[in-house]
Amino acid sequence: MKTPKYSGFYQIDEGRSLAAIASKRFSDEFSSLLDKLVRVNFLNGGSLEGRLSAYNPTDYSLWLSDVRDASGKLVPKIFISGRNIMSIEVIEAGPRLEKLAEKLNKVFPNMVRYVREADVILVMDRIRVTKDGVVEGSGPAAERVQKVYEEWLAEQESG
Repeated sequence: MKTPKYSGFYQIDEGRSLAAIASKRFSDEFSSLLDKLVRVNFLNGGSLEGRLSAYNPTDYSLWLSDVRDASGKLVPKIFISGRNIMSIEVIEAGPRLEKLAEKLNKVFPNMVRYVREADVILVMDRIRVTKDGVVEGSGPAAERVQKVYEEWLAEQESG
């Protein structure tokens, strides 16, 4: 078994380069924008606001829904070519599920898994929790998860 090499602050594992790790993190961050309200700023100076419903990871073309332009005009859905985008701003990030996962792990020790790419928490591999609460699972455990979710959501809104 090979031991990892250390370079400064980074551990370099044979077969997994820092570039691959950085690329994975970029992809994870971009996918976390799905279903979030964003402002897309264009190279020509214009911008649109809408909910990011899909994107192409090869050229970062986007599909936005419930789109509002600078004049306030509402468009149900629009496709944006990635080559015209200068930047994307998150307007409405929504709640951070990492904190909820930590809270659930206190109630269900070692039975909680947060899947960042999908922004989903799995409890006991059968109860699925999203930003909307328990979306899959039933029974007393699912009811307890929903109660913890509601407490956490109330804390988020008051804090």
